[in-house]
Formats: sequence, C-alpha cells, structure tokens
Amino acid sequence: MTIFNAIFVALILGTAWLVTSVRIVRQFERGIVYRFGRVQSAIRGPGLALLVPIADRLQKVNLQIITMPVPGQDGITRDNVTVRVDAVVYFNVIDPMRVAVDVQDYVSAIGQVAQTSLRSIIGKSELDDLLSNREQLNQGLELMIDSPALGWGVHIDRVEIKDVALPESMKRSIARQAEAERERRARVITADGELQASAKLSQAAETMALHPAALQLRLLQTVVEVAAEKNSTLVLPFPVELLRFLERAAPVGEDGRSDDAAIVPSDTAPATDNGPSISRAPHIPDARQAEQATPVGGRSTG
Repeated sequence: MTIFNAIFVALILGTAWLVTSVRIVRQFERGIVYRFGRVQSAIRGPGLALLVPIADRLQKVNLQIITMPVPGQDGITRDNVTVRVDAVVYFNVIDPMRVAVDVQDYVSAIGQVAQTSLRSIIGKSELDDLLSNREQLNQGLELMIDSPALGWGVHIDRVEIKDVALPESMKRSIARQAEAERERRARVITADGELQASAKLSQAAETMALHPAALQLRLLQTVVEVAAEKNSTLVLPFPVELLRFLERAAPVGEDGRSDDAAIVPSDTAPATDNGPSISRAPHIPDARQAEQATPVGGRSTG
C-alpha cells in the first residue's frame, strides 16, 4: 500500500506540474514570458511553451489583422459644410514585445488616434474631396494613424472612409446642381446638333442651286413619304422655280413679243403737211389716281 500511495502522489504532482508549466501557443499568436515580473527576451512561438512553475507567467499576443470601426465624427469641412464621416481601420501587431510592454491597451489607443485623425482630415478637406477623392484621403488618414502606431509595434494595413452623411439642405443643393449641369449638357448637345444640321442644309442648298433637278427629286421624295402615311390631306409645296420655268417656256409671237403682252390701240391724230403723223396711246389712269378720283358726295375729288 505504501508503494502504491507513493506512485499515486507522484502522478498527482507530475500532473500539477504539467498543468502549471506547459502552455499552448496557437499559430497566429506569440507568447511573452514574464519571470518574476521581468520580461524575457525570447518570444515563444506557436506550439508548446514550457514555463517554470510559480516563477513564469505567459502573455499571448494576437498577430491577426484586426478590423476596428471608427465611430462617426462630426466636423466642418474647409468650405464650411457640416458633415458626419465614419471609417474603418485594419491593423495588426508586428512587434509583440512593444505591444505587451510599451502600451497598456493598444486597440483602444489605435481607436483614439483614428478618431482624432479623422476629425483632422475632415477639417483639411473640401466636400468635393470627401465625396469623389476618397483614395487620396484614405492614404493621408493611413499615414496619420500609422505614424504613432509604429512606436507601439502596430502596423496600419489600410484605412477606408465608409460613409459621408450630409445635411438634407446640402443634399437638395447638390441635387439642384446636378440637374442644372445635366440641363446645360442637354442644351449644348442640342445646339451642337443644330449647328451641324445647318451646315449640312447649307451644303444641300448649294448643291440644289447648282442642280435644279435635285430640288424636283427631293419634292417627289417628300410626296412619296407623305403618301406612305395614308393621310387624307396632302400638302404639296409649289416651288417658285417651276413658275419661272413655265414663264420661260411661254410661246413667242411673230413680232418677237409673247402672246401674253397686250397690244394697246392708238388714236391717230390728223396728219399735217409739215410733218409725219404721231399716234398717241390713250391715257390709262393709275390705280392710285383712280382711287383719288372717286367722286364723293356727287363731286369729284380729283
């Protein structure tokens, strides 16, 4: 019985020693050993870490990338616009010794630096930069946070601005500005189209002036296009050139004048022996004179 009890006590003591002296460090962790409160220079890697019972204490440091959201910060931009901006910071530990010794709570420290840096970026930037030039702002914010974090053994992997909240009045102003810009572009495009169309019409007019038959062909094409719609009313323009053509095609008389010219009879005055007779055409009053000569009240006004 005595031997059995001794073996049993030895097993209990061995188990207690293993429990107090053996620690497991995972792959993404590193171990910092404090021996009677003094940090040891050797950093324990992943696997089993043997400690001296009662004398050593192990602190594990996580090396994974930590995602930390930055609460929304209210600020006034350089062009005097009140905005609320929130962001997210990605960082990881690169020096476990400094993280364990130099700073008490490195996660909280990074969070406070990120908030103050975000406020500083808001004050230095304009509203247009916050809305459209975020890449440059993200790089500047990353540099501002990474500068003090390197002294704590922390590396800032990246910083992203998530959202920019604007007041309702500013949203309405931006909407009106965008609408006015679209209206301006539409008017410019319309004016450009009118300019190009006028240039093409001018070239077409010059071509038709050189070749009058082109105008007749265009007229016939217009008639065909209108007739294809099956309309009950057909509006057919009558070109002035056709009238001129008909005028030039009028028949000419034997005396060199056209038949349309009126032959005015003449009254032959009595001939005298001293000179030839002179024929006088009858006086035809002008229309204006005829109106002025209209009798009023039984008497002539002429």
